[in-house]
Amino acid sequence: MRTKLEACLDAINRVVLGKEPQVRLALACLLAKGHLLLEDLPGMGKTTLSHALAKILGLSFQRIQFTSDLLPGDILGTSVFDKDSGQFVFHPGPVFAELVLADEINRATPKSQSALLEAMEEGQVTIEGATRPLPEPFFVIATQNPVSQGGTFALPESQLDRFLMRLSLGYPAKAAEKALLLGEARRELLPKLDPLLDHAELAALQAEVSRVRASDALVDYVLRLVEATRSQAQFAWGLSPRASLALLAAARAWAYLAGRDYVIPEDVQAVLGAVVGHRLRERADATGHGGGTLVQWLLREVPAL
Repeated sequence: MRTKLEACLDAINRVVLGKEPQVRLALACLLAKGHLLLEDLPGMGKTTLSHALAKILGLSFQRIQFTSDLLPGDILGTSVFDKDSGQFVFHPGPVFAELVLADEINRATPKSQSALLEAMEEGQVTIEGATRPLPEPFFVIATQNPVSQGGTFALPESQLDRFLMRLSLGYPAKAAEKALLLGEARRELLPKLDPLLDHAELAALQAEVSRVRASDALVDYVLRLVEATRSQAQFAWGLSPRASLALLAAARAWAYLAGRDYVIPEDVQAVLGAVVGHRLRERADATGHGGGTLVQWLLREVPAL
């Protein structure tokens, strides 16, 4: 199975050039049954990465373009009166897919953003008093532009916390961008990708990831990291128990991708920025962009052993 995972990584890296660490983190996020937030400038490959993951993992895919006039019903679905039967018939929205791309999620109003909260947390949605299960597996990959850009609505902390990881692709290296310019268009490569995993194999991989061993000493390291955010003055607030669970789950997935059935401190450190960067704020930073600085402080000051 690990051979198939390496094949998945290789296939995605042939489409998304020069972003091997971010691609590995994105796959780790999905193996840990988490949701992924991609934050970057337009045109950096966020949507391409999402399409590539859906194709390689063999998942049904729906894209929702978030705009200021988007309504919750446009995401979840709505009931329409059928004159032939004389009854209301529910028409499911695009959220009823296995991988949902919430494109430019922070361009929609908070009311529409919140329509995804129950779906991401419970794997179900409640519409007109009826609870409807979502497909299994169910992943949300959301993209957002930097909040400093015009026409954006910052995601509230409660919704940011639903994302296991937040990644930024960044500008490509010169060699990767040259290959991009000289090669085939990325969108033309996507239809050529074949699924490398089926649903049963993906479920088996996720089950194996959840069984990766974490020793008491390793869990104590995670707890020290979390406790530091709750006790040090520079943190506006501490990490929640959900965040500590997310950190351990992501570390297990990273260890599994490295070919190990046990977690080491380096696994925690590798995923720390992606898992907690969007959950932290500096007390003195009103803009909310100090998460990266706080992560570096944690890596430097909190002992692994």
